[in-house]
Amino acid sequence: MLILATSLGVLIFYTQYNIILGMQPVTVSELTSAIKSLLEPAFKSIVVKGEISNFKLQASGHLYFSLKDSGAQISSVLFRGNASQLARMPKEGDQVIATGELSLYAPRGNYQLVIRELQFFGVGELLLKLHQLKESLAARGWFDSVHKKPLPKLPKRIGVVTSPTGAVIADILNVLTRRFKGFQVILNPVKVQGEGAAEEIATAIADFNRYELADVLIVGRGGGSIEDLWAFNEECVAKAIFESKIPVISAVGHETDFTIADWVADIRAPTPSAAAEIVIAEKAGLLKFLTQVQALVEQRIVQQTIAARQKLHMVLRHPLIENPQKMLQQHAQQIDSIREDLDFCIRTQLKQKEAMLSSFAKQLALLNPSQQIVQWKQQLAPYQERLHKNILDQIRQRRDKLARVEHHLRSIHPKNLMRKGYSILFCNQEIVSSVATINEKQTVYAHLTDGIIRATVEQVEHDTRNALF
Repeated sequence: MLILATSLGVLIFYTQYNIILGMQPVTVSELTSAIKSLLEPAFKSIVVKGEISNFKLQASGHLYFSLKDSGAQISSVLFRGNASQLARMPKEGDQVIATGELSLYAPRGNYQLVIRELQFFGVGELLLKLHQLKESLAARGWFDSVHKKPLPKLPKRIGVVTSPTGAVIADILNVLTRRFKGFQVILNPVKVQGEGAAEEIATAIADFNRYELADVLIVGRGGGSIEDLWAFNEECVAKAIFESKIPVISAVGHETDFTIADWVADIRAPTPSAAAEIVIAEKAGLLKFLTQVQALVEQRIVQQTIAARQKLHMVLRHPLIENPQKMLQQHAQQIDSIREDLDFCIRTQLKQKEAMLSSFAKQLALLNPSQQIVQWKQQLAPYQERLHKNILDQIRQRRDKLARVEHHLRSIHPKNLMRKGYSILFCNQEIVSSVATINEKQTVYAHLTDGIIRATVEQVEHDTRNALF
């Protein structure tokens, strides 16, 4: 078809310019223009497979390189607008499939391939293989949520399966050590791309489980192309993650990269740093909760202390506490009142008896006869004696009652109590009624019947089992 199109183009070219053997010559520009008008329409949409060489990235963003195979090469250009759609920047030696059109660059007389779409050779096969493996594992139930294991809340040993020289382990250690302490990070170094990488990753996961080296595993690597990440799309890695008894966090590539390991793992982290954050998220939440509880407890303690202090101030302002003498004043007034009542009663009865005696004396004076007087005296003598005796008995009873009351009042008088060995303890001009109001090294005053004792408290014992009574 190309030979036919070329022959037809040449025929048209000669016809167009009336060129016959031996006829007039044409200019270079005319020849180039004719070739361009014939060449470009004939190769308007072609697909070429080859290897990139002589790769150059211009400041304008355009890509210039050659596509070659074992027998030939062709100059190619990928302009900035189309280059921005690439998943990654091409590099020397990449096998690619280019879709575009053929163009003739007249100033140099060179033809080149203007590429509109560039695919890396092998990516399509890898995507197909990835899709088939994904469907197979999904059918087995390896992606089901019922198989997802919960992460430990406070892991003490964190296992990492990644390259020892990459930025992944550095990022993970940076996040973990910056946030918390008191845990161990165990690295099982593996290759993360290339031949044998998948087997090393699967073996590392199995070793962590066999020897129970960690509470949680982080399996991952940095970003890259699908070829770079392919080790995490192998079935052996997926099988090791699925069979792991230790919870696994997959942290492969960037947030937009997805691998089979991400779907099989218990949790998928967008980046290795995010995986480290996920591991310690529960501990961070717990510490935040404890900090909030601590603040609440401190607030409650302050509130209760303020309430207790207010209650204590109210008790201390009570009249009986501020002035204990008021308790004695009431009893003293009662004693005075009883004494006045007794005196009044005795005086009243004496007056009554005196009035009766005076009446009897007047009656005797009226009945002057000696005999009647004698008889009346004899008659009145028993009554007089009995009356006198009754009066004396009542007086004695009143006096005895008064003496008992007075004795009782004297017995409860503070001064009498102090004579028996008691004292009143003062501190800061207030009566001490509890050891809770006294501190060590504080000065107290003991009031006795004959003076005051000043003392310094050496020890305060709240346990009443060692008290004297």
